[in-house]
Amino acid sequence: MPSLKEVRNRIVSVNSTQQITKAMKMVSAAKLRRATDAIVQMRPYSQKLTEMIATVSANAEGAQSNPYTITRDIQKVLVIVVTSDRGLCGAFNANVGKATVNLIAEKYASQNAAGNVEVLALGKKGAEYLTRRGYKVNDKFVHIFSKLSFTSVRQAAEYAMDGFVAEKFDVVEVIFNEFKNVATQILRAEQMLPLVDKQDSNVKASTVDYIFEPSEEEIISELIPKALKLQVYKAVLESNASEHGARMTAMDKATENAGELLKDLKLVYNRSRQAAITKEILEIVGGAEALASA
Repeated sequence: MPSLKEVRNRIVSVNSTQQITKAMKMVSAAKLRRATDAIVQMRPYSQKLTEMIATVSANAEGAQSNPYTITRDIQKVLVIVVTSDRGLCGAFNANVGKATVNLIAEKYASQNAAGNVEVLALGKKGAEYLTRRGYKVNDKFVHIFSKLSFTSVRQAAEYAMDGFVAEKFDVVEVIFNEFKNVATQILRAEQMLPLVDKQDSNVKASTVDYIFEPSEEEIISELIPKALKLQVYKAVLESNASEHGARMTAMDKATENAGELLKDLKLVYNRSRQAAITKEILEIVGGAEALASA
């Protein structure tokens, strides 16, 4: 049985850890409220913009010749991986890292073997996870969450868009956690470029006969880049909200576990203390009997 001092030290340590996890849960709850407000406001705008592009491009010749809709043989791949800068959020970051490894292994194994798969990491944890596993990681935008804004995300999106137009990449994928609620995050892998297949599969074009001013081609050339940047920004906002939800859940569970551990330690402490008192009493009684018989 451990000594009383050892048990007391462990109780103090666990109690301090419990206070920290409680504080982290409260901080994440406050940040989660702001993050969910941002993504809830973003979703309708993103959905409507995507519908508009599908409507405009359904019968427009300009949509077929747009540089972001050109389909090429896949030789070079860019995977945008959205994680967090900090840990202590359960399996949030590990799930994205594993999904990225699986995606590359299943869809782009030959390109990866040729060294033609690049990972654009948005978030330090994703960069660290994939670098350790030998992938070619671009960490140019790794600190995007330190000052999260549309401007910083737009630069990352433009890197992917410019690379696709310049044929540096033939396909661009985005992997992130979509926020559902505090306890649930849905892992998503979406094809960002080329754009045609994604629109055809997910969005039904409107049959309304619109009058366009200026021309449909000009509208498409303006809307598609905005939609692509918005897609990346939405993924980052979803991941940001998911991170705080995952951390809040993880810290709540850690606080509960610390409470259970404290109960066990206090029980061990009381038993050790009782054993020590009993031992002292026996020694005193033994000494008294020895003196009485002397």
